[in-house]
Amino acid sequence: MKKLLLVVSLLLPLLGFSQKKNMSQPKTYDLLLGGYTGANSGKGIAVYRFNAETGKATFLNQLEGIDNPDFLAVSNNHKFVYACNVDPKGGEGQVSAFKFDYLTGKLELINKQPGGGTNPVHLILDKDNKNVFVSFYSSGSLTVLPVNKDGSLGAVSQTLQYTGSGPHKNQKGPHVHSSIFSDDGTKFMVADLGTDKINLYNYDAAKAQPLTPADPAFEMTAPGDGPRHMEFSPDKKFLYVIQELSATVRVYSYDKGKPTFVQTINMMSQGYDKNGAADVHLSPDGNFLYASVRGTADKIVLYAVDKPSGKLTFIERYDVSKAPRGFTIDPTGNFLLSAGQEGNTINIFKIDKTTGKLTLTDNKIEIPQITCLKWVAVK
Repeated sequence: MKKLLLVVSLLLPLLGFSQKKNMSQPKTYDLLLGGYTGANSGKGIAVYRFNAETGKATFLNQLEGIDNPDFLAVSNNHKFVYACNVDPKGGEGQVSAFKFDYLTGKLELINKQPGGGTNPVHLILDKDNKNVFVSFYSSGSLTVLPVNKDGSLGAVSQTLQYTGSGPHKNQKGPHVHSSIFSDDGTKFMVADLGTDKINLYNYDAAKAQPLTPADPAFEMTAPGDGPRHMEFSPDKKFLYVIQELSATVRVYSYDKGKPTFVQTINMMSQGYDKNGAADVHLSPDGNFLYASVRGTADKIVLYAVDKPSGKLTFIERYDVSKAPRGFTIDPTGNFLLSAGQEGNTINIFKIDKTTGKLTLTDNKIEIPQITCLKWVAVK
């Protein structure tokens, strides 16, 4: 009996560690979907419950009456969701704030604010949820809106208006497409598709106008590239920029707020000129990078990542539903979901974590005009 008790006492810490390890990574998530509304489009923001072990998505809830919530951001405490709202008539865009209950998937509108620009396409929050940053494609500007303690939005506190152009026919003026923070939250970068610039800033949340130009103030990409979206490697040592107009991915090393060019790699074969590169994400382990391209291609492109150098090596391309403007990888790294904006289908692929390769599953979500997918863990 004493021997049995001894064995059990020795095993309990091991079992406890195993249980804690398994509990550290949730297996169930809320999947929030934003996109365009109106005739033959969506009805608002949809919420699905996603099982990261089976890849099955089940409808939970939908908040209707929200005009064109084409990009979403979730607060770090998962209590609030923010959406940029495109005016279909080309007027000033708005920004909406919502309360969110991850158990039921219910969203409740808190307030709306004028965004201060036209055609908003991206927004993010700082790590302390003090400000929302909105990128405006058509007006070529970025605005800052403060966040109140109750999650509501204040009026625009800062506007950055860009100028300039590029050699491509789609670069007649500035077109701000996204922004991103450094890991410590003190540096901020803005991708301007219209001028081939990544604009660099210092960030101080204590200031009424929290963004000030860094030195240097920008990093130039190649003429006609059209930088669109950006993502850091998990170790934050490398920055990956997908470039819409040249259908390339640009790799930078990153240190103390300064990106240094490493590599450019094509997404399609030479001569492809449909200019539709859209989204970019790395696997959670940082071993693989995935990028989407639209035009006539409609592909997800897979690359292997050399972690010491950050460089990419092409592996394979995969067919997806038409116009994959947005895609996402679930936080466990088991599945990739690609939203075909014009194909009205979200394809769900199983990821082989050893090779990075994708296998299309029978699971899918039929929903029109989705452009943005965001995750919230169900605790």
